[in-house]
Amino acid sequence: MHQASEQIGAIAAALARAQAELTNPEKTLTAQIRSPFLRDDDRTFRYASLASGLDIVRKTLSQQEIATIQTTRVEQVTGHIHLTTLLAHSSGEWISSDWPVCAARDVEAPHRMGAALTYARRYALFAQVGIAGEDDLDAPDAAAGPPAPPNLTASPGKGALNRAPVLRPGESAALREQLLRQLEALPASTDLLSWAMASLPLKNSLQEPDARHVEAAYQAKLEDAGRAQAEQTADLNGTPSLPVAPAADAETALQPALPEAGLAYPKERDYQ
Repeated sequence: MHQASEQIGAIAAALARAQAELTNPEKTLTAQIRSPFLRDDDRTFRYASLASGLDIVRKTLSQQEIATIQTTRVEQVTGHIHLTTLLAHSSGEWISSDWPVCAARDVEAPHRMGAALTYARRYALFAQVGIAGEDDLDAPDAAAGPPAPPNLTASPGKGALNRAPVLRPGESAALREQLLRQLEALPASTDLLSWAMASLPLKNSLQEPDARHVEAAYQAKLEDAGRAQAEQTADLNGTPSLPVAPAADAETALQPALPEAGLAYPKERDYQ
């Protein structure tokens, strides 16, 4: 949310002079976005660090008597941590923005909260002064086709931005049990793909043994759903159901089993 003093003429003029001197920071870092969808390729993009951006912004804005101030607060209504970025001019005029960062409960996972706060500080500051610190990914997103079913066993590579930091062993075990209880309680008719899509980020924050345990339980649930659907299809067609082979992924697991090729049914006999 944007806020400002009653008058912003002086700070606007000073910021315009500063922007004439500002340059985009060099994009020296590379991040990978691991797609949770089977048919989408992973993407990488370059970005500038917060430190490199601060060096440029502070030096240029201070020449125009503009200070940059970033503070945090807890929103009591929503329970979220918010970041306030303030540009204050020597005239007393100011412009600020408010950015929601994460839930207050994330203070129990300092690495996760720190990563979210650094991300928010970089984006809020760069947007406030009018510079760009990362590659533009809008065009690939706009050209993307419809999403494919998720693969619960896919693990983001090192440095992936959409993966939360790995939890400590105790926290990981507790989350593993929570996911297993959710999965066990799901009826066979439940849309498992929707559950997988919603649970994938949580699963990716588990320790590797815990993540494998959840993946195995999910695979077993898929196979049960496949058998149930095959039996239902067989009952509707009036034919006995055939065993369902283990599913290779979510898409094939939920398809009904087909009759084995090469089987012939006996011809009817005429009992006249």
